[in-house]
Amino acid sequence: MLCRNTNTEIFHFVATREKEKQNKTSFFSSAPFLVSETSLSLSLSMSKGPGLFSDIGKKAKDLLTKDYSYDQKFTITTYSDAGVALTSTAVKKGGFSAGDVAAQYKYKNAVIDVKVDTESNISTTFTFTEILPSTKTIASFKVPDYNSGKLEVQYFHYHATFTTAVALNQSPAVDLSATIGTPSIAFGAEAGYNSTSGSFTKYTAGISVTKPDSSASIILTDKGDTLRASYVHHLDQLKRSAAVGEITRRFSTNENTFTVGGSYMVDPLTVVKARLNNNGNLGALLQHELKPKSVLTISGEFDTKALDKNPRFGLALALKP
Repeated sequence: MLCRNTNTEIFHFVATREKEKQNKTSFFSSAPFLVSETSLSLSLSMSKGPGLFSDIGKKAKDLLTKDYSYDQKFTITTYSDAGVALTSTAVKKGGFSAGDVAAQYKYKNAVIDVKVDTESNISTTFTFTEILPSTKTIASFKVPDYNSGKLEVQYFHYHATFTTAVALNQSPAVDLSATIGTPSIAFGAEAGYNSTSGSFTKYTAGISVTKPDSSASIILTDKGDTLRASYVHHLDQLKRSAAVGEITRRFSTNENTFTVGGSYMVDPLTVVKARLNNNGNLGALLQHELKPKSVLTISGEFDTKALDKNPRFGLALALKP
């Protein structure tokens, strides 16, 4: 009797483990693109770490600038049976028109982006995750500008991130950035070095504090000439509305720029945004999702201190299947 019970427990354990394995396999196979366990672990480490230096102040910047456009832009994206995403873009700016066609292909830990524009420029970007543990490698170049090649390596850790970017030409410039901390508080610095002149092209430092309903950051940039402080606060638990304030101080000219703005989600498909600075420039934006992943954006801006000037308007339509 003891032996039979033991065998039953062993059989139940094996069956349970096999079921868990099948569920895990079906989860990855049901993803839109192939997702590996290594790329998933990298995503987890990125979310639990302090983020890249470029993420400091990004929330305020996105609220005040993202999707504001004063051109006419039309974008359509389609997907082939092989998993290639094709995106065609046409832009009209003033009396000039331009366009490009981009293709993106994802396979396991690699993403390949190729873009061809109306000026016969071909831009190619290769992105690889987990070539080395907890890293992302990005290689890019543009034809016919053969000196535009660039290699970037990002390293993610639970308490630090590092980025190194090197230009692939005869006189390479090197950009370095590092961030230490946690998702709640992070300190970072960035520097650029020109190997030909032997001088620093830039050095920047910043700090960010992030809470569930707010985010604040202070950045010293332009080689210490400009100080930018920003604060974002969500006004409700569902984050349907947010307010943002940013002040920029340029020490060399004693110039201060103060900008306030906000966003409000009217319904699950519609978002409105607005911004105003101390120079009197008022901008507004309406974004509506016509159908899943297809978005219409209407934006405008005018000078409240010079109402005789013509306001600027922009229209962007992005269609996806």
